[in-house]
Parts: sequence; C-alpha cells; structure tokens
Amino acid sequence: MQHTRRLSTLRRSLRLLRSFRYEQSDPARFYGPLGHDTAQLLEALLLDASGTPLSGKSVLDVGGGPGYFAEAFTQRGAEYVGLEPDVGEMSAAGISLATSVRGDGRALPFADASFDVVYSSNVAEHIPRWEDMGAEMLRVAKPGGLVVLSYTVWLGPFGGHETGLWQHFVGGDFARRRYEATHGHPPKNVFGTSLFAVSCAEGLRWARSTGRVVTCFPRYHPWWAWWVTRVPGLREVAASNLVVVLRA
Repeated sequence: MQHTRRLSTLRRSLRLLRSFRYEQSDPARFYGPLGHDTAQLLEALLLDASGTPLSGKSVLDVGGGPGYFAEAFTQRGAEYVGLEPDVGEMSAAGISLATSVRGDGRALPFADASFDVVYSSNVAEHIPRWEDMGAEMLRVAKPGGLVVLSYTVWLGPFGGHETGLWQHFVGGDFARRRYEATHGHPPKNVFGTSLFAVSCAEGLRWARSTGRVVTCFPRYHPWWAWWVTRVPGLREVAASNLVVVLRA
C-alpha cells in the first residue's frame, strides 16, 4: 500500500481536521477539498491494488449529494457518476451534473459489473441496513474493480455529527434533545431516522464476511497510526472514520 501510505501524512490529517468546522457553515469550503482528497485516495488505492490510475476509469459515487466531488474526479480523467436519493440534496449547492442519478444505495439502478470503482463516503451511518448498500456496491462493480466504503464510526469524536463532540457518548437521543434545546430546531442528522450508530467492529466484520478484503484503515489518520483499527475497544473511539477496501 505504498501509494496510499505516501498520501496519508500527518500534514494531510491536520488539514482535514481543520476543515471539519466548515461542514455546516460553509459546505463548499469543506466538501470541495474533501472531494479532491477522496479522488487522491482512490487513485492511490487503485495504484496499489492494480497499478493503474483513475484516468479512464468509470466511478460511481453512492450518496454523492449535490456533486461537490465531481470536479475532482473529472480533473483526473475519470468518468464520474453520482447517485443521491434526496432530490433536495441533489440541488442544494446549485451544481448541475449531467451524470447525476437519483436512486437508493440499497437498490442501485445499474446493471451488474457496470463500474471500475464504486465508493461511498460518509453514507453508511445515515441509513438503516447499510450492509445492503455494501452488497449492492459489490454487485455493480466490475470483476477486479474496487469497492471503497468509508463511514463515520459512532463512538469516534465526530459520530454525533453536528450534535457535538461528546453528547452522543451519553446517547443519540440525548444528543438530539440537547441540540434542539440549544439551537431551537432539530439537527440535520436525527438519531434513529437519518443517523445511526455504526461501530468500527461492524464494518470490519462485514468486510471479512465478503472474503474480498484488500485493506481497512482509519481514513483521517497518518499511516503510522493505522494500527488502531486492530485494537478492540480503542478503535471505536480512536478510528473516527473507517475505510473498507474490497476487490470485486
């Protein structure tokens, strides 16, 4: 995994950490750079897995939102398709994409073996039965292609999303109520409805059950801290975001 390790530096980790404060207040400022980082990460994973870059590859972004990531992938020569279930979310940023599709990640509207790379970033924690989405991602990936599923671990510092850094440790319902009392309106991500507690162990267990694991690591950590995913208990609070990489 030399290309992926080379990308995963402490400087990158600090840069991404600083950008989290803009997710709610200035989404373009947060998601634009995150899109470029995601494209870099997927290219590094491709180079490590198959020795090929993103250029010329077909890429499906499951849960792509309004299309912030599209530019980053097209700049690298990839054929980008974004899928999003929420029509309001698709138009939220005023971005117009000819390759944007409305659909459910748990029932992808594509034929088997349609894409070279299928990935999902920070979606699994927002849907029930996220494993169904993972199975669908594998189905539509071409044989030998990559499936990359990245999600926020519930007991990590960002598991509660905008409801706070510690409140979700007490409980998702508590975090929601406290947010409402403080801000006078419900959070965007409502626990039990659009936000669910997904552990690091669940993702690792599902990945192993497929028999197709390439690697698993914490997305925002420098490579020398990837070992935290191997330690039960610690990984739940320290991993923050788990990346599962599978070979289709």
